[in-house]
Amino acid sequence: MRGKRIALCASRKLYEMTTLIEKQGGTAVIRPAQGTVLAKGNELGEEIRTTIAMRPDWIVFTTGIGFAALWEAAEREGIINEWRRAIENACVAARGYKTVTALKQIGVTPVAASEDGTTKGLITVLGGHDFANQNVVVQLYGDTAPALRQFFLERGASYTELLPYRHVAPDEETLETLYNEVVGREVDAVCFTSAMQVRFFFSFAREKKEIAPLLEAFGADVVACAVGKVTKEALEEEGVHRVIAPEHERMGAMIVTLARYFQQSIAF
Repeated sequence: MRGKRIALCASRKLYEMTTLIEKQGGTAVIRPAQGTVLAKGNELGEEIRTTIAMRPDWIVFTTGIGFAALWEAAEREGIINEWRRAIENACVAARGYKTVTALKQIGVTPVAASEDGTTKGLITVLGGHDFANQNVVVQLYGDTAPALRQFFLERGASYTELLPYRHVAPDEETLETLYNEVVGREVDAVCFTSAMQVRFFFSFAREKKEIAPLLEAFGADVVACAVGKVTKEALEEEGVHRVIAPEHERMGAMIVTLARYFQQSIAF
């Protein structure tokens, strides 16, 4: 990484990643794009009650932490038995092993579960089911799931999102700085550690700037690096075709994988 400038979009473990980058001769540039995550209060209880009243045919859980937040909110609101029945009476699908584990702890085995923990994998396993006129509720952590939404709507389902958290967008000045650095080739790589960082950054680019120069930069000179499969998938959905990601989803592994990529590029 000697002479390379690496932008970090994370808001945690920055010291560890910066140290790894500097030990290999690079320079870390901190550009937090995560935003702020706030747990919903009483309104989440109302959203759960609305979901229960809908009697959904399908409930799709996409994160273990999101499932836990809904379960805790239902307990707090005194509607845990009704929420359990709604889950048990629906066909349940899950994305990721943590989500499957959380469901099994309450005695629920998903009808469909993605093996690789990605939305694409979930869509693949859901492809054999009929969703015409089905009432589908999808729990999201806070990140939008355009591919999942499109999948259900194209198959004639009624689609509702259930979000246990509220996300406040990061400072636009930071996003603008990062945009200018990528487009101006002032950084050699950008490391994303969550799908939310990807969504916030690319939403800003589409709404306030121009997306074409950004995609061109990522396609030619600036490396997009993802911490894992879900973040990689989010980048690909935004139109980034060259994405580097480690085999094991760890921030340290991401930096090591990026360093190897640069080393191999020099060798060729």
